[in-house]
Amino acid sequence: MAGTESRLFDITFLDMLACQESPVHRLDARAKVLTTFIFVVVVASFDKYAVVSLLPLFLFPLVLVVQARLPYGFLGKRLLLVAPFALMVGAFNPLLDQQTQLLLGTFAVTGGWLSFLSILLRFTLTVGMALVLIAVTSFPGICNAIDKLGAPRVFALQLLFLYRYIFVLGEEARRMVRARSLRSFHGRGNGLKVYGALLTQLLWRTIERAQRVHKAMLSRGFVGTVPLLQMKRFTWQDGAFVGLWCGFFIAVRILSGSAELQVWVAELLK
Repeated sequence: MAGTESRLFDITFLDMLACQESPVHRLDARAKVLTTFIFVVVVASFDKYAVVSLLPLFLFPLVLVVQARLPYGFLGKRLLLVAPFALMVGAFNPLLDQQTQLLLGTFAVTGGWLSFLSILLRFTLTVGMALVLIAVTSFPGICNAIDKLGAPRVFALQLLFLYRYIFVLGEEARRMVRARSLRSFHGRGNGLKVYGALLTQLLWRTIERAQRVHKAMLSRGFVGTVPLLQMKRFTWQDGAFVGLWCGFFIAVRILSGSAELQVWVAELLK
């Protein structure tokens, strides 16, 4: 349960980082969300064997981290916590794809290893950029920007409610685990059967809490929509941020498909 509380605190700490003052923090949230979306699309568009071609894209999150003065260690630890998911996705690639795709001198690199490294790089780029975006914008700011960019408002509201009430759910789970520990002696009551019952009780309490919250919202005039914050004016600095970085992403993507560049990289690696 301490681990659960720590993860929830991580989310709040990212929002605390978003309250800092820096050139990146002062940018319009819409500019940062739109640029990050295009960045993720470009990363996903690369070939499954792309490794070297992805490396220039690390410039974007690194520049934001430096300009926003974000803690490197904190972001790195958060990446390591979810890294096992990426490892599980690509763990069997070296066994399934053993066709040689690259020669480094006398050493043959199979397609499975290249695709495995590509998965790790894509994971680092996308998840790392998501953490940076929250740290320089805040989660409510991201939801507000999504709404202003034309996404369905119900989608933005669902994300906002999920963010607000996940802490309530975490507190409810913490109280249940504490009550169980106070009623168990000599390690009793720690089996899977007990935790299954706890999850069932947590589900019922979540439904009851949601009903009470909904009634409270209705009594305060809720009609299915929540007025979100007004966005500040979109300035030329915001437009330059989107244009320059998106131009960089597209240039990297176009150059990665150049046959001459691929031959040059292959010769460099020999």
